[in-house]
Amino acid sequence: MPPPVQIATKRIQQPKIGENGYQGFQPGKTEVLHSGWNGFNARALKSDIRVDHDVEIVVRDGARLYVDIYRPEGATEKIPAVLSWSFYGKKYSALEMLPMCVWNCCVPRSDLSGIEKFEGLDPQEWCPKGYAIVSVDTRGAGNSDGQICVMGTQDAEDGYDVVEAIAAMDWCNGSIGMAGNSALAISQWFIAAQQPPSLKAIAPWEGSGDIYREQFCRGGWFSMSNFDLIAKAIVRGPVNSGLEDYEEMYRRSNVSNAFWEDKRVDMTKIQCPAFIRGSDVSSIHTMGSIRGFLEIPHSQKWIQWGSKQEWYELYSCPHSMDELTVFFDHYLRGIDNDWERTPKVRWSALQMGDREAIDDIVLEDFPAPNTDYRQLYFGNGKLIEEPGPYEKTSYNSEDYESFAEFSYTFDQPARLVGLPKAIVYMSCDERDDFTTFVILRKRDKNGKLLMHLNFPFKATPYKSIDDIPAKEQASLNLHLGSVGILRASHREIDSSRSIHSQFPFHPHTKQQKIPKGTIVKMEIGIWAMGLDFDAGETISVRVGGQYPSIAEFTSFSGPRPEHELNRGKHIIHCGADYPSSVILPFI
Repeated sequence: MPPPVQIATKRIQQPKIGENGYQGFQPGKTEVLHSGWNGFNARALKSDIRVDHDVEIVVRDGARLYVDIYRPEGATEKIPAVLSWSFYGKKYSALEMLPMCVWNCCVPRSDLSGIEKFEGLDPQEWCPKGYAIVSVDTRGAGNSDGQICVMGTQDAEDGYDVVEAIAAMDWCNGSIGMAGNSALAISQWFIAAQQPPSLKAIAPWEGSGDIYREQFCRGGWFSMSNFDLIAKAIVRGPVNSGLEDYEEMYRRSNVSNAFWEDKRVDMTKIQCPAFIRGSDVSSIHTMGSIRGFLEIPHSQKWIQWGSKQEWYELYSCPHSMDELTVFFDHYLRGIDNDWERTPKVRWSALQMGDREAIDDIVLEDFPAPNTDYRQLYFGNGKLIEEPGPYEKTSYNSEDYESFAEFSYTFDQPARLVGLPKAIVYMSCDERDDFTTFVILRKRDKNGKLLMHLNFPFKATPYKSIDDIPAKEQASLNLHLGSVGILRASHREIDSSRSIHSQFPFHPHTKQQKIPKGTIVKMEIGIWAMGLDFDAGETISVRVGGQYPSIAEFTSFSGPRPEHELNRGKHIIHCGADYPSSVILPFI
């Protein structure tokens, strides 16, 4: 059941035939797509696939949800199923979404069949391996009953019921898995925490686990992120359906309440094996992937950190599907293979600039047990070993180009992998609240600021990052550095809930305003980093008053209320009495 809070919803458009893959409501329709079929002028099928359209599943409160089932035609034995679960249309494919993105996220049409649910597995590849792929229209989406609930308990309970209903079908061997990116990954955490008996394995690849702290209200700073785009361009449902209105729910409660806490999954309840993927380059999912690995309470969990954009890794990196096949073969088909000898932790170290990342670095654990957490203090524009004399520096919090910067140049090669943290002593004379943004940037030996390309250069239209026009620079293709955000009034920490001393947990249950001009200590967890430095290269810590990286998508929402905006000069206090600093993870 949903939390005991009235949930605001916004109207969504109804499905239209021909839009977003919608083919009309077709309960009871079954067809066979034969080998060689290429209905979307993309990737031809390599085997016969049976499609059961709009199969009805009634969940515990009587709501009717509809699923499409893709399975091998003529299978002579019972087979496992993998669920693709999200409120995006069950026929809304990557072919529909990727043209909205710069360079189609470097995924060519030849890597897609068009029958894959966006961010989910492609039946073209998985049915020949002996799997069914089940694409779900969740509550309130497509022709399913109800109001769309985005993650949380209601969605998770629906997921439990659908898992068990699919497992009981006469063609299924009783073993269900879940896979996919982003929305299809987030839902896996919540459904797995309900512990449906037939859910035997999950593969959440790039999935946040706390919508308040990781997407809409990072550090207490509200942003619609990519959600307006999703609501307007993708989400469709019946005439009486609606989509949770996050802007309105934030207006009603700008601190965490029952609604927002229901969007934070309890990872400790997940019992099934998990193959997790994540990356530094996501602006939403990084810390959910890490918390999942740290908090799942058993040893059958693996994490692989990537250096590429998630949709490219899902659809255009064949090795990714090869590994996922071994994982699912082991846990859904009972095949005795080499999966359990796979290293538990594999990481990536970004090089930045025109250099490819170093992937598949095997670590003993995460964070690496031998991590050397070095505290470097702010002083005179430098990062120094000991606090210097008292000084203060300031920036114009209203100007993106205004910030304080503190730098350290390496005299020998270094690798930083793990959880960085900033400790900043701040004041503001103009307001009793303010938001601080911190980003870690890399400079080359000549002082040039570097970025990381989220795709292999061979897949892009350019040979150098310097050649990419400004209009083609987006968060999907470029990563500037790891970011931390904290609103001063939300600075309270509950150490008992922190996943690590380097990543403080902020309850966000109350606002503690600050008298104007008062100096306050802020501990800001910076999202995970994996970054290599050569001798002569530099790490810079930038502190400012505006979001310092590339926004995922331009928000369609109206401007934030005046009282939430940064105004005037922010002052950073440094020295022995105010040891503003950054703690970096050297391995």
